[in-house]
Amino acid sequence: MTDQQPESNSEQQLLTFEFDVVTLDKTGKESQRQRKSAEYFTEDLGNGVTLDMVKIPAGEFLMGSPESEEGSWDYERPQHRVKVDSFFMGKYPVTYAQWKAVAYLPKLHLDLDLDPSKFKGENRPVERVSWYDAVEFCARLSKHTGKSYCLPSEAQWEYACRAGTTTPFHFGETISTDVANYNGNYTYGSGSKGVYRDETTPVGSFQVANNFGLFDMHGNVWEWCADPSPGNDYEGAPADGSVWDEDINDNRYKNYIDNLVNLMEMENDVVMLRGGSKNISPDVCRSADRNAESHASRGDTYIDVGFRVLCVPGLSFAL
Repeated sequence: MTDQQPESNSEQQLLTFEFDVVTLDKTGKESQRQRKSAEYFTEDLGNGVTLDMVKIPAGEFLMGSPESEEGSWDYERPQHRVKVDSFFMGKYPVTYAQWKAVAYLPKLHLDLDLDPSKFKGENRPVERVSWYDAVEFCARLSKHTGKSYCLPSEAQWEYACRAGTTTPFHFGETISTDVANYNGNYTYGSGSKGVYRDETTPVGSFQVANNFGLFDMHGNVWEWCADPSPGNDYEGAPADGSVWDEDINDNRYKNYIDNLVNLMEMENDVVMLRGGSKNISPDVCRSADRNAESHASRGDTYIDVGFRVLCVPGLSFAL
């Protein structure tokens, strides 16, 4: 694979794709299906492996959950309005094939396991990766493409997941194993029990996305965010979509980009995870749910942890 520097993502030619968006009623049955479209660009990772990055429009949303939301916790409050600039986000969680393609690129700061996943398959989401692994992946991908790839902030992740919705899931008031991979032995709201697959599913298997064109935002694998665990609730959280790191006080997100590698040595031992996973009950797969894990976690203990990459227009950094 070559390490050539293509045009910047601010000049990237965008294509359009179509997808189905499904709304579920309170019992988990499909009540509406719409055909929508979104813009994206494709990153060539070599050897026939590509990465689709979907354009997420700028906007404002109410982050967190109300006290009335089933399964919610105080650390998802207070709800607060957040303005988010436009960015690009992976259409799917990073796949096993994409992981291997980038893991074969030259090492920048630490070694990457070429075969970390328990569940094999080119189009399954990679799992059993630490936060450090994900940051190294972003650094190698950035070096290879000349673009600024990173992990999303919690605010960016939730904004992208909700895609304009205010319900517990972007599907509506409940969720179904017909549209997502989670532990179907448990129910949410007035929904019904479903399938418990106990393994990851290939990305996009359910063939439905949210309004922004993102797939698998609920369940399948947990997704690392950039934010260290800030505390017990949202008091003092930034309102600009940036990474919430108390050690980075000015222009947090830009500093996160510029100091991507320095964050690999941050003192806070836990980092935020979003989205739930294949073996989690549906209440933990809600758009607002927050979880935290040791950023060094890897191996069999965390087989259901993966990530999704974000690309920021107009930013670049040296590695």
